[in-house]
Amino acid sequence: MAKIPPKPAGSHVRPVPPPVRDPRPADVPDPADLYAALDLGTNSCRMLIAQPKGSQFHVVDSFSKSVQLGAGLEATGQLSRSSMARTVGALKICQKKLRHHSVKRMRLVATEACRRATNAKQFTDLVTRETGLELEIIEPEEEARLAVISCAPLVSVKTEQLLVVDIGGGSTELVWIDLSRVPRVDRPRAIMRLHTGFDPKDSSFPAAKVVDWISVPLGVATLRDQFNDVDDDAARFALMSWFFEENLAEFTPYQDTDQVKEGFQIVGTSGTVTTVAASHLGLKRYDRNKVDGLRMTSDQIDHVIQGYLHLGPDGRRDDPRIGRDRHALIMSGAAILQALLRIWPTDRLTVADRGLREGLLYAQMSTDGVLEEGPY
Repeated sequence: MAKIPPKPAGSHVRPVPPPVRDPRPADVPDPADLYAALDLGTNSCRMLIAQPKGSQFHVVDSFSKSVQLGAGLEATGQLSRSSMARTVGALKICQKKLRHHSVKRMRLVATEACRRATNAKQFTDLVTRETGLELEIIEPEEEARLAVISCAPLVSVKTEQLLVVDIGGGSTELVWIDLSRVPRVDRPRAIMRLHTGFDPKDSSFPAAKVVDWISVPLGVATLRDQFNDVDDDAARFALMSWFFEENLAEFTPYQDTDQVKEGFQIVGTSGTVTTVAASHLGLKRYDRNKVDGLRMTSDQIDHVIQGYLHLGPDGRRDDPRIGRDRHALIMSGAAILQALLRIWPTDRLTVADRGLREGLLYAQMSTDGVLEEGPY
């Protein structure tokens, strides 16, 4: 082996500089870090990867696929092998995206289907073995809270009473919020501060008061499954709508509909609401920029729903505004939407193309302090 010759006498040896250390504590995130949020519901698996940007965030990558995890759950109480296999396949794609973007900060949550399934633990263990991802099954209150804060940018400064509705695959969350004591300019921010809980911990800010909230174990998939044996399309729709309303009896604002006054805003966040909006606009190709934040009148919504009924099952299947993944679920979602508009008559509904994933991102970024305090 050749020997390394000694350095000449008097030669200058440049010292090796010490490694550059980040002056921030180890648990403080870099504002340039990427965040991920994954929402595994009864029907769909959806993920966003985003970077903080001012008081908002910029989406870097996304994923959405209908996996029908809850197929057959109503009858058996368990997740089927085929449903779990489809879902694991989708989660493997998500895992590759997370690894490609080197995402370190993430929350990966599952909702109603996993809350109800007796074999949910076996499923989450399978996911970890196959993908390395650890799913967190969240409680209904957190699901409702995350849906609410995702809609903060859409809350009008004139809103005094707010109803946020999140129509999912296996459950529907409703949250009624009183903003009347919050200064107008601070109302959207007051909604965002609910990420810490429905009971505000910090009294230094004007607080949004959560009057009541409810998680109804009926979503577009579970409600459809309960009335699958009804052949007549219009009769099935009417039965679903009235049945859903019956499940709101324990919701305080249901008993006191006089709360609907000037300054009432209802925000709907779900595939049902965005599909109805896209149909109203006549979109052959879905465009989030045209749908998110759109305000529809109750007459416009009813016109779209009556059009769906007129089309019938075959017509809805072939309608490009509805889409192949949505046609079998749109009438159960429309039945829920019609029930809500029947209970709380209002001339406007704000359409939100946002939900649990956006709420997860806002909550993570707010907790880490990487979002700027400012207008939404």
